Amino acid sequence: ADHQSNASLYRRNLQSAQSPLSPRDLFSMHSSPTTSFALIGLALLNNLASGFSCTTSIPFPTSASDAIIRNAPKSSSSKNASFCKGIHSPLMMRGGGGAAAAASQRTPTSLANGGGGEAIGQDLNLTTSKVLASLWGTSGVAYILLKAIKRVVPIALEPFKGEGVVPLTQFQLAAYIITCLWFAYVEGYKGFQRKFSPLVVSRSFTLQSTSPFHHLLFAPFYSMGLFHATKKRMIVSWSVSIGVAAIVAAVKRLPYPWRNIVDAGVVIGLSWGTISIIGGYVISLVTGIAPIDVDPSLPESKE
Repeated sequence: ADHQSNASLYRRNLQSAQSPLSPRDLFSMHSSPTTSFALIGLALLNNLASGFSCTTSIPFPTSASDAIIRNAPKSSSSKNASFCKGIHSPLMMRGGGGAAAAASQRTPTSLANGGGGEAIGQDLNLTTSKVLASLWGTSGVAYILLKAIKRVVPIALEPFKGEGVVPLTQFQLAAYIITCLWFAYVEGYKGFQRKFSPLVVSRSFTLQSTSPFHHLLFAPFYSMGLFHATKKRMIVSWSVSIGVAAIVAAVKRLPYPWRNIVDAGVVIGLSWGTISIIGGYVISLVTGIAPIDVDPSLPESKE
């Protein structure tokens, strides 16, 4: 009897071991607090490892839940991997590992990439002398602009003083606003931010301790491209400078309030330009990367 009861018990155990687990049994196996916290902790560690190391995520151990995770449409670790491909951008801090090494391997052809590749700037290889020289060149240009702004601001704000001043009509007020918007786009954005400001920053970082003395002494004018530049660059720089002086002289002859309206636009344009120069210089100084896709227009060296 004992032998028969042991045999029947053995057969029942064998059948229960060979029978597949039901979904309810699987859920009950993973619903215990210890197992749940272990799986959550393992998932967090996997995401952290794949996010910081930018390598393939740590595979999960083979289990019933592993098949569910692997059959998911797209895991967070694959998103991290695709993000890590573009992590070395031109605005990465110098000394950050791969950024400086990647910048040193960049070629001039990448600067003129119309969109088929990544726009890349040149590594500045900053030294103390280069920082001081570039700071003098850029801050000198910013000081010239700020001085002009200070001189024009009272004239631009004169129609709004309200003390013995003829107020603007609706048409004149509309002209005032439109002029400010026009100067902000044409002079501030198109003229300064897109062209002149990157040129000033790029040329200022070409100065160093070995530069000729007059380049360092007149660094603001050097940064503006008024000398020691290509022939085309000097023609453009001098033409713009002379043209601006002529326009200023002509605007002074305008009657009230049209002179004030034009000067208001000039204040907006010059303010935009000053901010773009200072901002561009700070970005290049922090990142150690020259303005992207900007030619400093240096003359060819004579051998």
